[in-house]
Amino acid sequence: MKQIRPIDDVVQKDVLARFDELAKPQNSLGRLEKLVAQAAGIYGKHSPTIERKIIFLMAADHGITQEQVSPHPSDITRQMVLNFLNGRAAINVLARHFNTEIVITDMGVKGDLSQLLGIFNKKIAQGTGNIAKEAAMSREMAERSIKIGREVFEEVFAQRQIDLIGLGEMGIGNTSASSAIISLLTGAEVEEVVDSGSGLTPDGIKHKITVIKQAISLHKPDINDPIDILSKVGGFEIGGLIGCIFAAAQRKIPIVMDGLISGACALLAIKLNRVIKDYLFTSHCSREKGHKVVLDYLGMTPIFDLEMCLGEGTGAVFGMNFLEAGFKLLNQMATFTDLKKINQSMRNNN
Repeated sequence: MKQIRPIDDVVQKDVLARFDELAKPQNSLGRLEKLVAQAAGIYGKHSPTIERKIIFLMAADHGITQEQVSPHPSDITRQMVLNFLNGRAAINVLARHFNTEIVITDMGVKGDLSQLLGIFNKKIAQGTGNIAKEAAMSREMAERSIKIGREVFEEVFAQRQIDLIGLGEMGIGNTSASSAIISLLTGAEVEEVVDSGSGLTPDGIKHKITVIKQAISLHKPDINDPIDILSKVGGFEIGGLIGCIFAAAQRKIPIVMDGLISGACALLAIKLNRVIKDYLFTSHCSREKGHKVVLDYLGMTPIFDLEMCLGEGTGAVFGMNFLEAGFKLLNQMATFTDLKKINQSMRNNN
């Protein structure tokens, strides 16, 4: 991983001071002021504007679905990718509303999607291995998934400057992979992390916990080696999003996380380079309890909490627009000095 520079503390302090000059009570915009200051520190600019926003949506299948850890068949992954391309999924509706682009990448969806338009075809394999019985992927595949994520980001960036990104994903079974990653990197018990996913019954949750424990026990991932964890219990889309995270950070672009799966990506990325944490914003707290484990472990506070747990980047797209609105406040609001000038001008005209 290339070096990631620390964000600019001086710019952060200057932006907070600028908020204090605006025509409002000090700190009356609450945490939004600090979030905007952090983003400004990433840009290294005092008054940046956000024009091009992109959700990077990575999709892949997971072999662990063979263990019935999800109430939905793995075919749903492919069906949802088609839905994204048709513009009818929840993330499509929200992205249109917020004037945000979606970049879809096939990292390992079962079936041939190579003839479809509007998708990056980067398939590494027809889904990961069943981690209850074999490693998710080889170490080389894990490294390649991260590289592909970086390449996709750079190809999109080369078309036109990107100002802000959000993380999105699709992959039936990826809450199991993410739960394993979260348990390993936070030290939380699997029971503290696993939830109903996309609708498991209580018995289904117990079974899911058993399967994830079996996978961790079988592979014994090295908790000090993020690539080992990714290769043994991760997913191709998880690696792809890690690549996007690093590429964006190197370009000094803020990254807005979504829910449980992007939380697992964040843990792995921070383990690879701890400076990455300052480039990340957590949009919301997912209803999946494992996501709260991630946020507590990282000491991160979500921008909002609507008890969402859909994925796709649906939380991230809201969070991105909180930041955009914050910068508009910073750049467009009058200061108390401006008000004095206006009053003086009115007196002179009278």
